[in-house]
Amino acid sequence: MQNQENKIKVAILGVGNCASSLVQGVEYYSKFTDKTSGLMADNIGGYTAANIEFVCGFDVDERKIGLPIKEAIFAQPNCTLVLNDDIRCEALVYRSPVLDGVSPMMAAYPEANRFVIKEELKNTDLLTIGVDYNKDLVAKLRQEIVDKLIETETEVLINYLPVGSQQGTEFFAEICIELGISLVNCIPVFIASDPVWEQKFIDAGIPIIGDDMRSQFGASIVSQMLQELAFERGHHVKAHIQRNVGGNTDFLNMEDKNRLKSKKISKENVIRAQNDIRGISTQDSFLHAGPSEYIAYYGDNKVANFRLELEGFMGAPVIFDAQLSVQDSPNSAGVVIDAIRYVYVARELGLVGALRGPSASTQKTPPEQMMFSDAINECHALANRQLTESTTKQFRKKELV
Repeated sequence: MQNQENKIKVAILGVGNCASSLVQGVEYYSKFTDKTSGLMADNIGGYTAANIEFVCGFDVDERKIGLPIKEAIFAQPNCTLVLNDDIRCEALVYRSPVLDGVSPMMAAYPEANRFVIKEELKNTDLLTIGVDYNKDLVAKLRQEIVDKLIETETEVLINYLPVGSQQGTEFFAEICIELGISLVNCIPVFIASDPVWEQKFIDAGIPIIGDDMRSQFGASIVSQMLQELAFERGHHVKAHIQRNVGGNTDFLNMEDKNRLKSKKISKENVIRAQNDIRGISTQDSFLHAGPSEYIAYYGDNKVANFRLELEGFMGAPVIFDAQLSVQDSPNSAGVVIDAIRYVYVARELGLVGALRGPSASTQKTPPEQMMFSDAINECHALANRQLTESTTKQFRKKELV
């Protein structure tokens, strides 16, 4: 049954560039309802952008905690384009434990480019040598977060923590399970794609989407489509190389190579999955995808370079070189604005666990990789509140089938 109040109550974990673009976009498309250009889906299950309501945020940066979201999204170190400054969201940003969310390497960079941990939270940092970790404070913060999510009646939590935040993501995933909140996991910490974690959400009776957001028109979806095109046109892919450069805090965080293991796996999953789906071995193919360099001057501009070396008719060589330049955070927001509504419609339909189609469409490492057309068909069906073979299996109670 559709929500009679017509509001999807959303909390944001990590009020950074991606959150800024998402909040800007929700307000923009809510105000200018005639402007659907830039949206993948205007209406999903009866919900438009105007139905999304941000009810609270969580962060560790002293420049954001205590501010309303409408101000926090423009605070440093956020550097994404301001495409809409008419923001009305008065919901506040609250403190969160640091855990493994901030790379110690960041301390060497200017404050304008990095996170600045609020003083009272520094002893909740698991990664800083010489700081006594305060478990009691973390427990207190957890209760504060739980209380705030209950008070705001949060239904969906968006995980925008920095890449590599394994313990931070698990900390909030457990809270979601406890409170019955759906998670949209936008980072490469494997929750939706991990059968053990997915079962926890199934047992809690809630749907989730994950893992690792795939931008609207970004490097990953372009790599997928190039790989699909090569196979559909009868070519063998000898090499598929994707390299990315950017200047936002995401790229700065990923300068710490210790945080990159899951990110590299996730990005290469997008390419390798198209081989796996078709039963094509990757043994004689070189596949590489990942961030390569942080350049502060670029800001939120991300530049991706692609090189494909193919064998075509009678083994004739085909070389494809291309470059893509995008504003990274709006590119992300154009996907998450849909993921929120897909997971919410699934809640209303009584679906549980990781949503296969929406996850395959919006994330790099979903629980089940799909061809582009199959993922889109699953999304369209859910948007129209129609069941598929996949979603029929995900009813909370068998008697509802």
